Amino acid sequence: MATRTIAVLGGGTGGLVAAHRLRRRLDADRVILVDRDASYQFAPSFLWVMSGARQPTQITRDRSRIERRGIEVLTADVSSIDPLRRTISTSGPDVEFDRLIVALGAELAPDELPGFSDAAHNIYTLDGATSAGQALDSFEGGHVVVLVSRMGFKCPAAPYEAAFLAEAALRRRGIRDRSTIDIYTPEAVPMLTAGLALGKHLEAMLAEHDIGFHPQTTVQRIDGESRQMVLQDGPQIGYDLLLGIPPHRAPSVARDCGLAAESGFIPVDKHTLATSAEGIYAIGDVTTIPIGGDKLLPKAGVFAHAQAKVVADRIADDLGGVTPKATFDGAGSCFVELGDGIAAYATGEFYPDDGPEVNLRRPGRRWHMTKVGFERYWLRRWFR
Repeated sequence: MATRTIAVLGGGTGGLVAAHRLRRRLDADRVILVDRDASYQFAPSFLWVMSGARQPTQITRDRSRIERRGIEVLTADVSSIDPLRRTISTSGPDVEFDRLIVALGAELAPDELPGFSDAAHNIYTLDGATSAGQALDSFEGGHVVVLVSRMGFKCPAAPYEAAFLAEAALRRRGIRDRSTIDIYTPEAVPMLTAGLALGKHLEAMLAEHDIGFHPQTTVQRIDGESRQMVLQDGPQIGYDLLLGIPPHRAPSVARDCGLAAESGFIPVDKHTLATSAEGIYAIGDVTTIPIGGDKLLPKAGVFAHAQAKVVADRIADDLGGVTPKATFDGAGSCFVELGDGIAAYATGEFYPDDGPEVNLRRPGRRWHMTKVGFERYWLRRWFR
């Protein structure tokens, strides 16, 4: 039997899990992972870099380390996907595939908000989280703003974690009494994608920490020189330190491959993650999956992880002549760091017809330590 090639585009959460699971189940076939970056950065720990609990080197790994598992790694930009010819064009060699998993994620697009790149610390990048931490260390008091630029951003808890961690950092330094912290977001409630009940609970927690919450606010541009955010309806909001979540967009290769919706993200079957093209799947943040309550499935690593297992098993069964049965059920969870070694933990189902059903567990040290344990597990499991 000829060797078959299963290509995985994107070496983030979903791509790593899928490649490892495929390698374990398909001994004789070629598994190739394509990513533009040689290094992997564990994004869930970026805010710990901001708070000073981690150094960048502690959460960075060389992707080539997974080659010892028998996974081929190609460090290259993906320029196009041809579903009909079953070919991927890259800045390196082209790749012909028998099965394909698109796990390219969502691109950060700071250029889509004028002034963002010059004015804000982009806490969704490792460099930005590092610079935000340095700014917090030297901050002498004033107005700290956490800005959600646009809807459709990944890791829905992160903006609120950033505010909680910044509040704790300023308290530790003894300057909380001369600082104010506010969150500005287009959302109606915090973590709207997880449902109204959870959002109201988080809003109360913000109030307990004296963190202002300003919903349904859209910033039109940022004037870094005057340190003013210009809102869509005209008013201006001043700041002294701006921690920002930039707009997101679909990668151009996803938009141009003929598989994407008008948004640029790829619609998939909510249970199998199959795209409109035979033998091509998409997982994680590059997808768009409608759920109840007129919402979309949140863009979060926990879903990419679970989806990767489902797709890898379906491909392995299919190539092995077995009817695929694995399905994604829409269950998910996330931590919400509050600072001071305390976190909350949310679990829920996202596929009910009426919308997500999510519960937030009581904050405590247990959940923080569980998140620490998960970080250690993740970096050891995939890169040892």
